[in-house]
Amino acid sequence: MKKLGLLFSLLVVASIVLTACGGGAAPATEAPAAATEAPAAATEAPVATEAPAEVIEVTFWHAYGTGSAEETAMAAILAQAAIDMPQYKINVLQVPFNDIFTKYDTDVAAGGGPDMFVAPNDNLGGQVRTGTIADITDIAAGKLGDYSELSQGGMMYDGKLYGLPESLKAVALWYNTDLLPTPPATTDELKALMEGGTEISISYGCYHHWGFFGSFGGQVFDADYGFVTDEANQAKMTEAVSYLNDLYQISKANSWPKNDADGLAPFTEGKAAAITNGNWAMGDYRKALGDKLAVAPIPAGPGGASNPLLGVDGYYFNPNSANLEAALDVALYLTNTAASTSMMNDAGHVPANTTVEVTDPLIQGLLDAFATAYFRPQVEAMGNYWGNFCGTDQVFEAGTPAADWVKTAFETAAKPK
Repeated sequence: MKKLGLLFSLLVVASIVLTACGGGAAPATEAPAAATEAPAAATEAPVATEAPAEVIEVTFWHAYGTGSAEETAMAAILAQAAIDMPQYKINVLQVPFNDIFTKYDTDVAAGGGPDMFVAPNDNLGGQVRTGTIADITDIAAGKLGDYSELSQGGMMYDGKLYGLPESLKAVALWYNTDLLPTPPATTDELKALMEGGTEISISYGCYHHWGFFGSFGGQVFDADYGFVTDEANQAKMTEAVSYLNDLYQISKANSWPKNDADGLAPFTEGKAAAITNGNWAMGDYRKALGDKLAVAPIPAGPGGASNPLLGVDGYYFNPNSANLEAALDVALYLTNTAASTSMMNDAGHVPANTTVEVTDPLIQGLLDAFATAYFRPQVEAMGNYWGNFCGTDQVFEAGTPAADWVKTAFETAAKPK
């Protein structure tokens, strides 16, 4: 009897314990049902504690062309992001490249705009000065270990970080190995090839031909972004412009293309042996030429290595955003090893992320060509460069002596406003 009494007591205690465990799931009037269903309630408890947090919406703009390799690659990355980061809903808007900066700045100035957008650092300096992009120095601190110093530099202004780097861009010499097995390493070799009848499409423009200034030792700016107006530097710049004029006259006499757009068809159709252009064109070139496509630096000259203007594409953030840290988190995902590898392999981007394994000889060739590049300055003085050094047609077409043109360009650019 004592044993039966003890057993009964234990059963009562167990019943009380089970009822207590299930009591939170049902009202007291339903206690019997709760007690009988207690095991089920207990097994479901973790589900309640693991309920997903509130989803944060992040609005993202890009300017990748419809159907382009860049847009296709980005769409795949965003689809994976939806799986990997369910805590965020990324709302994407495609904006034409010619409109993205104006639309963004206008919307931000009115208190709106996206949380972030991706674009070249063309307008970084101006946007910093007008306050339309956010300083992310503090919130990005300690998170940039995977990004090259070169790429980080392109996202900075006056010692502050205003963007997360994604890829690098600059002008290089693309060539068809069937027509030109070995690229010209020097400016003399390039000129000799063109004089000998080898069709090479040089892009004559103040952005595209900047790299040749370095080949002749010429400088536009000093370390403080003042224009280098001394006679010695002007002589070097005159030598560079005279050289470009020599190439221009060869191109003109042979009816060869004189800009990147006109040079596309002759190069991709196997008529032109080489072309100077940025790596944004690599997708078209590779599609047409396949394994015959190769890339090299703009040739070095008597003044040293070429120094093409280096642009950095990156993610910029809206100072109006209520989700700035979430946007940065998304941007870090979109530039991580996997995403950067996809943009490299599928869209030809030269990655800013140094953890990416580069196996493509074209990408490696671009990295080598960019090693002596010159950061595209974000200072206000850059506007005076565009305004005074882009009229080379006065030399190429109107016959103004290169020395006179260079002297006028420097004097006008350096004048205080």
